[in-house]
Order: sequence, then structure tokens, then C-alpha cells
Amino acid sequence: MRKTLCALAIAAISVTPIFSQGHDTNPEKYYLVISEVVNSQQLLPAPPDTTTARYAYDREQYEWGKSMRSCERGKRAILDADLSEGWLDRDFSEAFGFKLTPQNAPEIYKLLSTMKEDAGDLATRTAKNHYMRPRPFMVYNEPSATPADEPGLRKNGSFPSGHTAIGWASALVLSEINPARKNEIMQRGYDFGQSRVICGAHFQSDVDAGRLVGSAVVAQLHANKDFQKQLAKAKKELNKLVKQQQKK
Repeated sequence: MRKTLCALAIAAISVTPIFSQGHDTNPEKYYLVISEVVNSQQLLPAPPDTTTARYAYDREQYEWGKSMRSCERGKRAILDADLSEGWLDRDFSEAFGFKLTPQNAPEIYKLLSTMKEDAGDLATRTAKNHYMRPRPFMVYNEPSATPADEPGLRKNGSFPSGHTAIGWASALVLSEINPARKNEIMQRGYDFGQSRVICGAHFQSDVDAGRLVGSAVVAQLHANKDFQKQLAKAKKELNKLVKQQQKK
């Protein structure tokens, strides 16, 4: 009994810091706190039941995703799964029209890096924890396109997609900074979410929900003074980059 209580205590200690993450505890990675973001559990409809047409579409899209893994689109999906250092450059520089690195665009990089987990973690947290939906590769007992990620993904709910929320929120903000490239940027943001279906890490309904959550986060970020200030710096930086490009 004592061992069980100790195990539960250790688990509680390990989970609590993750759940409490936000601007108050980590201002370099968040603009917002949990009370400021939309409650994704209340906002979103429940994941589709297996007897519904919505779930049939999820299954259809899962099969489509598998069919894409052997082509170039599948390789792109695997790259999109990697949110480690350099993700912004890998995922959005081409669509944005300029290198999105700390060296080339420090203000834009800071803006997107700080808001990343407002979308991917903070706003998806309540629904993920409530539903703990198993991921497609778990449901169908088949390998995903990113096997190294599977152990971590098994511990985290599939609905809604945090990757998609990050990609969609990033696309919305980058389009505001550089409206001349809005079509390319928004297409990249959309494809970024579809990559999760291709990898087998998320159902289509997870991805669709992630886009909705990402949009809600961006709306809330625009009411945040720190975000507003950094967004203004990012827009000025783009003007500078454009002028430098014109001189070449």
C-alpha cells in the first residue's frame, strides 16, 4: 500500500509542472496562461463515435494518409512532425519568402517561438486530457510514419491535434506579417496539419479541431500587450528584410 501511495505521489509531482505551464511559469515559451485561452473541451464537439459518418471519413483519410507515405509528400510529413530547434525555418521559410532563423529574422522568430505552445499545448490541453483519444496507429495497431515518436504519443491524447494548432496559428500570424505571401503561407499551414494524418499520428477530425483551436488562440493573442508589441517589431523587421532584398 505504501509503495502504491509513493508511486502516485511521484506521478502527481511529475505531471503537475507540465499541467501548470504557461506565461506565469515560463514567459519565454508562452504569452498566455490557461485561464486566458478558450476551453477546448467546451469549444469542440466530442471526437466522432465509431458508428458515425464522421468516423468513416476519419478512416477514409487514414487510408489516404498511408497511401501518401511512399512519395515526396510523405517525406514532407515526416519533416513536419519534427518541432525541435529549427522547426520554423524548416516548415515556413519557403512559404514566407525569407529565412525564419534567429540570425536572419530574430524578431519574427521570437514572436513565433513564444506563441508556439500557447497554441500547441495551452489551448489543446483541456480537450486532450478529457478525451484521451487513442491515436490512429494505436487504434489500428499499425506502425506510424514516425515510429520514434510513438512512445510519447501514446501518453498524449489525439484530440485535438497540437501540431496542427501550432501550424495553423503560425500561418495566421505569418500571413498577417507578410500579407503578400498569404496564399503560400496559409497553404503551408493547411498542409502542415494534413501531415499529421499522413503520419498516422492523428485522425482527420483531430486535425480539423486543431485548426479551430489555433484560430481561437490567435484571436486571444491579439488582446495580449506583449504579443502586440512583438508583432509590431516583427512587421518592422519584415519591412527591413524586403528593403534589403530590393537592394540586391
